[in-house]
Amino acid sequence: MTISPSSSAQAARENVARQLRDLRRNAGLTVTELASRCGWHHAKTSRIENARTPPSPTDIRLWCRAADALDQAVDLIAASQHAQSLYREWRRRVRTGLAKLQDSYTQLYRSTELLRVYSPVLVPGLLQTDGYARALLSMNARFLEVLDDGAEAAAARLERSQVIHEPGHRYVFLIEEAVLYYQLGNADAMAAQLGYLLTAGALPQVSFGIIPAGTRERVLWPQETFDVHDDTLVSVELLSAEVNVTQPSEIAMYVKAFEQLRGMAVYGAEARALILKAIEALH
Repeated sequence: MTISPSSSAQAARENVARQLRDLRRNAGLTVTELASRCGWHHAKTSRIENARTPPSPTDIRLWCRAADALDQAVDLIAASQHAQSLYREWRRRVRTGLAKLQDSYTQLYRSTELLRVYSPVLVPGLLQTDGYARALLSMNARFLEVLDDGAEAAAARLERSQVIHEPGHRYVFLIEEAVLYYQLGNADAMAAQLGYLLTAGALPQVSFGIIPAGTRERVLWPQETFDVHDDTLVSVELLSAEVNVTQPSEIAMYVKAFEQLRGMAVYGAEARALILKAIEALH
């Protein structure tokens, strides 16, 4: 399994591995003896204890039974599954289609009071129009070599985006100006997307900022795409996976970065002028 670049994910994985290692040692078993009781090669025990291989629920039950600690299996399985959720590969997440992936985020958005989104390359998902989302999601399906249900996924994404109109939420969106020029779909789809940004930016619950390409003396370089859900979770989008950051120190770092990026953005009339300039460039 790919090692997560997030210390939150790796720390959670190592914590499970350490608990399993302690169970073996407390039972007075060697690596080889535990492996024999579980019916696998001793190298697998070492890989699990060194957090190189994530244990399956069955692995954990066998381990706990071998160490005479079956009563601890349920908690360890839960901890291991939580560790796996912190680093989730896109290929695994989209096996059943991209539409189901869109639906899986709805509850998270509904439970977030303040959502801060920074996107250097794409229009944020909650602000995407049908044509733009369809082109993007179909592109993702082709790249990941999975079923292309881009039309259904786009419809699910737009349905999910209705959360932006529900009371009790605030949104702060930041994009780099270059996002306005990366064309997804045909010119009509792109024009519709840019036109919607003019409308969405005027919603009272939304703050929409654009960091101009010509910003002089940037205080922070462009970052990876990330969402900050209140102050409890940061979701980072990588090419191969989604990393969920839960350690307070890491979350604080992302919040600090967001505020520095936010300080370079323009809003209101200045932001609309940049969008209108991009619309004109389509013709």
